[in-house]
Amino acid sequence: MTSEWLTPPTRTELIENLVSGVDRYNPSNVSILEDYLYHQIRSEEYDCLANLAILKLYQFNPDLYNPDVVINILIKALTAAPLPDFNLCISLLDERPINAQLDEPDPLPTVLPVLKELHNLLLRCRFPAFWEAYHSSRLENLRDNYTVEVAGFENAIRAVAIRAVRATFTRIGSERLGSYLNLSGQDLTAYIEKLGWTVDSSTGVVTVPPNPENQIEATVVQESVKLPQLTKIIAHSVAKA
Repeated sequence: MTSEWLTPPTRTELIENLVSGVDRYNPSNVSILEDYLYHQIRSEEYDCLANLAILKLYQFNPDLYNPDVVINILIKALTAAPLPDFNLCISLLDERPINAQLDEPDPLPTVLPVLKELHNLLLRCRFPAFWEAYHSSRLENLRDNYTVEVAGFENAIRAVAIRAVRATFTRIGSERLGSYLNLSGQDLTAYIEKLGWTVDSSTGVVTVPPNPENQIEATVVQESVKLPQLTKIIAHSVAKA
């Protein structure tokens, strides 16, 4: 997972050179990286380091700052939870110069608290609360103007929930799982089948396949103290006495 985060398999050679080389600080390349971001949005791909490079260029060159690009970067970072991507992006925004010249009012100050709220809910695994907030009338602007353009956004959030379920449960009620995924009925059944998980039709309990994170195994720690080491310890104790 770390290697894919550092170098996603979908990253082109051109983007690799921009992200890894000295050209990442060249402001003339920002349009290439922005185009790559919108490619990620349309294709359900994700490249955190490339997106961070955009934010760094904005930090050094405030005249390049595009709030819609920043918001889209943060929305993509939401789908990477519980990885620290969202906070890495925020750390660059906190240092962003405020003297950027914009033709219209900056929407980021309004949208950013909402995205932070959603991120906090994801980190705390409060998935039903996330969906309730996300689909509320209060967040209509976010849905209508931003996430609607992000292909597969809701499924990417469901993947966040599934990662948490895989790491925590061996069995979970289908109704509870559905509240985490914002799915019910045939949609939930189809999603569970796609995961390859099984459901007990009589109890509605979903079996989560075993994996290293949801299996509890006893660990026996053995310490080996050799005789010369023991002699030193005893001699040290006697000397203190």
